[in-house]
Formats: sequence, C-alpha cells, structure tokens
Amino acid sequence: MAIDAVINRDLPLIQGIVILFAVIFTVVNLCVDLLYAVLNPRLRHG
Repeated sequence: MAIDAVINRDLPLIQGIVILFAVIFTVVNLCVDLLYAVLNPRLRHG
C-alpha cells in the first residue's frame, strides 16, 4: 500500500503511514525501556 501511495503521489496516505510507523516505533521503544528497567534490578535506584 505504501509503495502504491508513493507511485500515485498520494501524500495524505504517505503522511499517515509515516506517522503510524513513528508512533509504533516510539511505543515499542518506550515499552522496551520500561521492561529493561523492571527486569534489571541494578537500574532501579540509579
């Protein structure tokens, strides 16, 4: 779908896809950081 949007110059769809991937990337990184702090006891009082 993203490739078709680029070929057809569908800018709103391209922007939506980029924003969606950015939000997913941010949420995954936040979850990994929180889990890392929970699973590594040396970081709790750092």
